[in-house]
Amino acid sequence: MKRNNHWAVFVSKNANKDLFIQQLLDKKTEGELAIFNDRSSMLMSDLSIIELINEEEIHDRVEVDKTNNRQLRSLSSGEQKKALLAYCLSKNPDCIILDNPFDNLDIASQASLGGLLKDAGDHASLIQIINRKTDVLPFIINAVSIDDKNKITYQSVEEYLTQQKNESIVFPNDVPKPLHDYEIKSDALVVFNKVNVAYNGRPIVKDISWKIKAGEFWQLIGPNGSGKSTLLTMITGDNPKGYGQNLTLFGMKKGTGETVWDIKQNVGYFTPSMTDLFSKNHTLQGMVVSGLFDSIGLYVIPAEAHLQVANEWLQLIEMDHLKNISFSKLSLGQQRLALIARAMIKHPPLLILDEPTSGLDDYHVSLVTSLINKIAAESRTAILYVSHRREEGLEPQFVFELTTDKNGSTGKEIRNTK
Repeated sequence: MKRNNHWAVFVSKNANKDLFIQQLLDKKTEGELAIFNDRSSMLMSDLSIIELINEEEIHDRVEVDKTNNRQLRSLSSGEQKKALLAYCLSKNPDCIILDNPFDNLDIASQASLGGLLKDAGDHASLIQIINRKTDVLPFIINAVSIDDKNKITYQSVEEYLTQQKNESIVFPNDVPKPLHDYEIKSDALVVFNKVNVAYNGRPIVKDISWKIKAGEFWQLIGPNGSGKSTLLTMITGDNPKGYGQNLTLFGMKKGTGETVWDIKQNVGYFTPSMTDLFSKNHTLQGMVVSGLFDSIGLYVIPAEAHLQVANEWLQLIEMDHLKNISFSKLSLGQQRLALIARAMIKHPPLLILDEPTSGLDDYHVSLVTSLINKIAAESRTAILYVSHRREEGLEPQFVFELTTDKNGSTGKEIRNTK
């Protein structure tokens, strides 16, 4: 398979990516990509994985990873994508459409999948849909760019990358002041002291010692399966494995009579999956206000002060003109900014941001990282940013890195020198 049969499709912030993919699948593409209209194609995407997982569970069978006789749900994210790639190749398609294949993968998994995709390119044409320009497969030379008006431009990858400039994002307004201050018993918000966690005899983390102090900005990194989620659930009070450990949260030793609410009231939390919790009935303003009550939706009539501070946050992220719009109608990038504002509106002692840039394009990543940096600089809230990627422009003071081991992942603190 010649290299000029592969294409990189760079999708701008407001382009209709799903429409473009559907046109490819329906064989209704125009321009140079019309050569694929008479060829067979398969889609490799996160949605494909979800659909196949559901199919396997409905019929109680292994559909994809028959070699290892394992259902997709039992595999890690990296293993799922490798299994799906092998499954696609087994159908002998002329073309495989790759929808952001490196999303949610750690660096090692990205490298491993990248090698398999290079080999796959010898057997099928690859069309790689890309939100992040750094993710382009190095052997692809043809580029398609789709702008906000869904106009398609054909050029080389080299030409496209040369034209791109990193946008400097500035939020002119100040971070809004808190409605009230928290009283924390200790400057050390989170203290792990030789914490160990195992499930069914399998060690997850070993001898974790880590301290997060008020106002600090941390990034938590580590490969898939290294225990990042385990540590997060211990910090938020959701993991019963925290009992019996030398773990102190917001000045309270775990298991000394504190409630989950005692812990959660000190935490602002964001994860991409929260997007699905807000229905079409939730307005943007109401969604942001709900962060003051730690609720999904408003079940009380907010006071004028509550509405005022929510509007100040919407002004900060330049979305106050959208306050009465349904949250579900916002773009993915707008939803992320709004959910961060919701998590931060009460100025919690600790703000946890779990993969906030996942699935975003380069422009919206710049918006999100700029907002996070501003919160870190202008508030007393400590930030725990969790991601595989070390985003350009993000300015954490410290990094806590998990390294996998058969005896459980270990952790080490790194002062960021960027």
